[in-house]
Amino acid sequence: MNSVFSPLVKSLLVALLAVTATAHAEDKKAAPPAAPKIDAAKGAALFTDGDAARGLPACVSCHGAGGNSTITVNPKLAGQHEGYLYKQLVNFTTADRNQPVMTTYAKMLSDEEKHNVAAWLVTQKPTPGAAKNKDTVELGKKIYRGGIAEKSVPACASCHGANGAGIPIQYPRLSGQHQDYTVAQLGLFKTGARKSVEMAAITKRMSDEEMKAVADYVAGLK
Repeated sequence: MNSVFSPLVKSLLVALLAVTATAHAEDKKAAPPAAPKIDAAKGAALFTDGDAARGLPACVSCHGAGGNSTITVNPKLAGQHEGYLYKQLVNFTTADRNQPVMTTYAKMLSDEEKHNVAAWLVTQKPTPGAAKNKDTVELGKKIYRGGIAEKSVPACASCHGANGAGIPIQYPRLSGQHQDYTVAQLGLFKTGARKSVEMAAITKRMSDEEMKAVADYVAGLK
């Protein structure tokens, strides 16, 4: 009797093992990727000291102690939204935001390191800025709060908040940011060098004077 049923039993066992293996493979394939282990302390060390072994300079050399840049063409990063900072570090490695210096260094960072640096910077206290041009501050205020109706330019505050606090991941904190940096970014959006469908459409309707007025106004927001 065993000799009669043995081949059938073997076939059933082989089929069962094949189904089990396939199901296991599908489960592994469907499983979401593990969440990164974020370590803000490691982010602080990388920001402050860099990594000489890889030729990665300290971020502090351009972005200042605690992310408070004193170089007006380099952004203040302190207190910026964690998700937004991480997204920008990723964008620097793609065609969405190609920039000679940052693209080079962002490509040297692992995904975990990008998360770590962003997690540390969001905990840092940003230094305040100030509007400098009294002749244009009212124009900047008007555009930021109410837009430019005749040009279909929406109020900046509708996305970046009344006080320039922004919205995590989507829209950055603008309050206190250097005028020079903000103007430069608006110009990049306008030319398409920095990719954003929303910002490209808005900046193309604005004059250089209007962009400078807004940049000066937001520098003084708190």
